[in-house]
Amino acid sequence: MNEYMKVAKELANDNLKTNAGGPFGACIVKNGNIIGKGSNNVLKTNDPTAHAEVTAIREACKNINSYNLSGCELYTSCYPCPMCLSAIIWSNIKTVYYGNTKKDAAEIGFRDDYIYDFIENLNNGNQNDEILKLNQIDRDETIEEFEKFKNKEDKIIY
Repeated sequence: MNEYMKVAKELANDNLKTNAGGPFGACIVKNGNIIGKGSNNVLKTNDPTAHAEVTAIREACKNINSYNLSGCELYTSCYPCPMCLSAIIWSNIKTVYYGNTKKDAAEIGFRDDYIYDFIENLNNGNQNDEILKLNQIDRDETIEEFEKFKNKEDKIIY
């Protein structure tokens, strides 16, 4: 078994004993060294964003003192949910290795497909208000900060 996937698997297994969250574990590797590890801590922290991948990203960023994880690889026990995929992309990780599939997660009760379907429907112009109502308001006022940022000399794009 791949040594880094083994770490992710062990984190997932440990979570079964603690009930801190679901059976998910992840680690982030840079130049052959693990710089961040995480397990699902949703129940432990009452934080719905405390998925294994996000927790590992937070730890890795803290450990290298950067929001940019370019050159890193992520190993995770399961295909990342939409939130985790977004976090992975935002952090500039370009390679992810995963064990279990989206279908495997669905078969044990996790609803990632629910979110994928919602996003696909939005992309097709169909909003399901029973899941989430998205309403644009006050753009004329909120755009002012965007315009200020656009013209800011010392802005940092991340």
